Amino acid sequence: MDRILKSISFIFHPLIMPVLGVGFYYFISPRFTPQEIIYAKLVSLTILTIILPVLIYFLLKTLDKVQSIYLKTTNERILPLLLNCVIILIVLLRILTQSQFAELYFFFIGILISTMSCLILAIFRFKASIHMISISGLFMFFIALSIHFNININDILALMCIITGAIATSRLHLKAHNYKELLMGIFVGVMPQLILVNYWL
Repeated sequence: MDRILKSISFIFHPLIMPVLGVGFYYFISPRFTPQEIIYAKLVSLTILTIILPVLIYFLLKTLDKVQSIYLKTTNERILPLLLNCVIILIVLLRILTQSQFAELYFFFIGILISTMSCLILAIFRFKASIHMISISGLFMFFIALSIHFNININDILALMCIITGAIATSRLHLKAHNYKELLMGIFVGVMPQLILVNYWL
């Protein structure tokens, strides 16, 4: 059981959530988008939001700025979160403009707000769960997309509920967070996406 719960935290790492959200958007969107554009966007996002942060992590670890990929202390979180804000800004300016994909643009605006909120909390010594921020923000985006495109994805939403519960259980079991940090993570993840729905739904 211990290995399973550790695997859940690793498999559903926050870094992969933005790409999952974009991939899901292209999968259910009734709008025609050329395959070349979809491929280019997904590759670009994978490089910027997954590969680049991993490389930055190894650099910070080499410089002894972080000890673990899970960023267990608030001090360890500040610099990676700040750099992640810069990466998201690059995505918004160069890859997902509002005129092309308004849904994805505001999805990433929400991610930026959540990341900045998590950074502010870290500065004030509060360790909100980044795992819960990412999965709950993605969950809210999926719900908004189902309403926006009028598509029944109840099976996927049910699966998201299970995954969210599994991640929360994993973080508690590993003693990475307490209940307050998990609930704050859910709030920080959901609220920006919920508020920004007004701009594209």
